[in-house]
Amino acid sequence: MRYQGDGIGEPTLAVETVVETVRSLEPLVLSLLVVAVVALLLGGWWLVRWLRRPPGSRLRRLLGRYDEVAVVMHPNPDPDAMACAMGVAEIASSVDTDATLQFPGEIRHQENRAFRTVLGLDLERIEAASELAADAIVLVDHNTARGFTGAQLVEPIAVVDHHPGNGTGTEFTDVRTDYGAASTIVAEYFDDLGVATDSSDDGDDPELSSELATGLLYGIQSDTNYLTNGCSQAEFDACAALYDGVDEDLLDRIANPKVSDDVLQIKAQAITERRIEGPFAVCDVGTIANVDAIPQAADELMHLEGVTAVVVYGEYDGTLHLSGRSRDDRVHMGETLRHAVSDIPMANAGGHARMGGGQVSVDHMEGIGPSGGVDRAEFEDRLFSAMAGNRQ
Repeated sequence: MRYQGDGIGEPTLAVETVVETVRSLEPLVLSLLVVAVVALLLGGWWLVRWLRRPPGSRLRRLLGRYDEVAVVMHPNPDPDAMACAMGVAEIASSVDTDATLQFPGEIRHQENRAFRTVLGLDLERIEAASELAADAIVLVDHNTARGFTGAQLVEPIAVVDHHPGNGTGTEFTDVRTDYGAASTIVAEYFDDLGVATDSSDDGDDPELSSELATGLLYGIQSDTNYLTNGCSQAEFDACAALYDGVDEDLLDRIANPKVSDDVLQIKAQAITERRIEGPFAVCDVGTIANVDAIPQAADELMHLEGVTAVVVYGEYDGTLHLSGRSRDDRVHMGETLRHAVSDIPMANAGGHARMGGGQVSVDHMEGIGPSGGVDRAEFEDRLFSAMAGNRQ
């Protein structure tokens, strides 16, 4: 019963009208609500998948946005750097992106020359940023461009590296300092993309050819001293994955190149003229014509019985080139070298726990600039002191 005229029944009528309207819309509202919830769930699922894409997939997608890229290695590239460049170039090729492999410096070490020749690598040497083949730059096996004029202005779109440092790519950065080699990272990219060593090229996916598999395996071996120095589990896993695709003949030709006479002489000099204090050895091999002989001489000194850490240095074109090796848990070689040159202007050094390197201007070491200067004997004392942990 509804009351008329006194306004009492009007609110009741309004409520009933609203209820009837809501009831009439209820199926549509529920349908829209269900659709919204489903869309939200699907959107969240795709977002999670997008964020969790493996690095290899993300790099490939990035490379596919460019017509051409320059894959730049560090100065005087070694097998690890060259193998990384090979892998990135193959991923770029799979998305129709032209990749040019470039490097500053020289390739002098016989192992590095053999790697390039045996695998038939097409590499371009550059001296200035103006010679870079593309505006889009990918840095491999280092995270800050160096070694050529204008390098400090280069902003790479991507960085793939295993060395400590603050360099990053504007769109992609994959720096894993716990890995023993950058080639391990690139090998994992092919696993991310579902490419196996026995797969054939279907035109859409990258191809892990025998040359590339061999190069990546040797890149890992060379940077970890044949899986004996600075390895993580990832290195062993990557080598196992690459093994079936490796060409043993190519591997042997790279691993056993001819050694030049000057390199043998410097190795012999390092052994016969080394200075030893306790478990540490240091040797000045004097003026040299081939700086790549320095790290090889350091490797030779590490074979001496009772020696656990060594530094070899020599002068080339007014610069002292240092190379250190350590199998002593008390000696972080990268930090040792960095500390030994820390107050010498225009000097730089660093590296990993097991190996490191550096360059020191001879003029600045002898007193040009704000420092008082040090002679060779004092410099060697610094090296021994730093290896012994005396850094106050």
